[in-house]
This record gives sequence, C-alpha cells and structure tokens, in this order.
Amino acid sequence: MLARDDIDAVCIATPDHWHAVQTILAMDAGKDVYVEKPLTITLVEGRRMVEAQERTGRVVEVGLHRRASASYRKLAGLVRDGLIGKVTAARAYRVDNMAPRGIGRERPEDPPPGFDWDLWLGPRASRPYQYNIAPYRFRWWKDYSSQMGNWGVHYMDAIRWLVGERAPVAVSAHGGRYAVDDDRTIPDTMEVTFEMPGGALIAFGIYEAGGGSPIQGGEIELVGTKGTLVASEQGFAVRPSRPGQFQEWTALVPPREEKEPASSNEDLTSALVRDFVDCVKTRGTPLCPLEEGHRSTSFAHLANIALETRSRLEWDADRELAKGNAAANALLHYEYRKPWTLG
Repeated sequence: MLARDDIDAVCIATPDHWHAVQTILAMDAGKDVYVEKPLTITLVEGRRMVEAQERTGRVVEVGLHRRASASYRKLAGLVRDGLIGKVTAARAYRVDNMAPRGIGRERPEDPPPGFDWDLWLGPRASRPYQYNIAPYRFRWWKDYSSQMGNWGVHYMDAIRWLVGERAPVAVSAHGGRYAVDDDRTIPDTMEVTFEMPGGALIAFGIYEAGGGSPIQGGEIELVGTKGTLVASEQGFAVRPSRPGQFQEWTALVPPREEKEPASSNEDLTSALVRDFVDCVKTRGTPLCPLEEGHRSTSFAHLANIALETRSRLEWDADRELAKGNAAANALLHYEYRKPWTLG
C-alpha cells in the first residue's frame, strides 16, 4: 500500500503499540497521516515520530477530537484571557464500574482462523493468543495500551490546551487492582497528579471499580481565583467564586452558561478528519498537530511510569527525561522485537 503512487494519505487505527512504526513508515513513504489516539505506547516513540515529520515534511493529525469542538476552541482563548482568573487546579475522571469480572479470565488458545497473531503483536514480545487481549480488550494490558492512554489523553489534552501548558514539572500517582477480578495488568483504580510550571495542579482519576459522576454537568473542571469552569463538548458553565477566609468582595465574574448544538463524538471525529483532508490539500497546520498530540500523550506515559516506579517524577520537558530517576527513564521505551524498528 505504501508503495502505491495513487495513495496520498493513510489513517492509522491499529492497536496503540503499532502507531509509531506505521506512522514513520508512512511518512518515509511520502504519505500524510491521520493517526488515532493514544499516539504512542512509549514516550520515546512520540519524539521519534516528531523527528520523522521534521525530516519528511508530511502533514500529520492526531485524533484527539476535542480539538474540533467549537466549545473547547472558544474556551482555549477565554481561559487564557482570564475567564476565571488564574487557574490553580483542574480535574477529570474516567468512571466505569467493571466489577466484579472486568475483562474476564481466559486461558491461552489458538488464534481465530485468518487472524495473524504474530503480526498483531508486532514489536511487542511473543506470547500466546488470548481472547481477552484482542481484538479490543488490549486496552487493559499495559504492553499494548492503558486506560490512562485510552481516556486520560483526551482530558489531559483538553486541559493543557485550555491553560496553555506544554508539560508537567512533576508527576505522582497512586492506585492498583483493588476490586475487579480479571486478567488486566493495569489498575482498576488510579489517581494521578500533575504539577504544572505555571502554578497549577491537574488531577485525573480512573475509577473502574465504582460508579458515580464526580463532575456534575461536564467532563472537566478548572478552578480559578475568580470562578470555576465546567466544560464538555456540549458547552460550558462558569460559577463565580465566593469570598474565602478573611476576604471581602463581591463576585469577580458573572455566572455564564453556553450550550453548543447537539453533537456527538462521531460529529467531532468527522470534523477532525475533514480538517486533516483540508490540510493535505493546503499543506496547512492541523487542529491537532503531531507535537501537540505527543505532548498530551506524554501525560499518560508519565502517569503510568510514576505508578509503576512508585516515585514522584521530576520531569525535564526539554530533554524529556526524569531527573535523577534511572528506573523511570528505563520505562520511556522498550526493546522492539525484530524485525520492527522506528526507522
């Protein structure tokens, strides 16, 4: 396919551990690329993809579809212009009660007829086929994905976009397999905190062993000195703060609520794909360019590494290394199974 001159662009919607290899191969073959989130399975992969784009000059768009949301695009300017004052905290959650059986417990077996399991594994280590890995439940196996990557990347991208931050300066995480009895190799419960250089904390929680709606009326919440913002693809609401201890003032921002016309994830995905096709023709910059997708996906990798090493990561965003933490840096990438490489 990559050798064909009549194909200008490709869409990569394979399992996460394949994205980097395929994106770089496509760019080297002169193709533009739309690649689904999460962009990568390791942090090093993302940087190598960015380097490949700089080398080839191809158009690459990452499928973080909130970038196509009219509501979020408006908020990106309003928040930075002081809509709720200085933002000091933000939070989001993934809640999906999978107790008690989760993805289940299965034994290794022969893959289904016609399914090339060895090729599916690709750069990852060889292992027997198991029904609760592929085709979709790989999201709960750390070698192939994670829920921090699956869902956290969406919200971390939206939050860091709104507040105008590139990367955290420190990351800490807690969690484990607390209640769900299945074969997963990732937590069913997790809390991660990112400390941002501009002076704010971003918190993300994964609750797959309980229900509830931690944020009422939206999917992310930003807390500022003048008010609180709750936002989603469907719109947003601003609630003014009340005076705190020893303070005397009237509301510093008025209440505000805006709703977007009825939309769906499919609508936003279509809008992002439309943007990609337009950029293929114009050679313009997509709504979610590769560097932005890489930086947002890095939040997921850093959260998972912090949990696995049980350490607070001090992050050097320029060098993309954990300061003084060899165990964490060893998890920034893995040794690919032959013959796969990053080019």
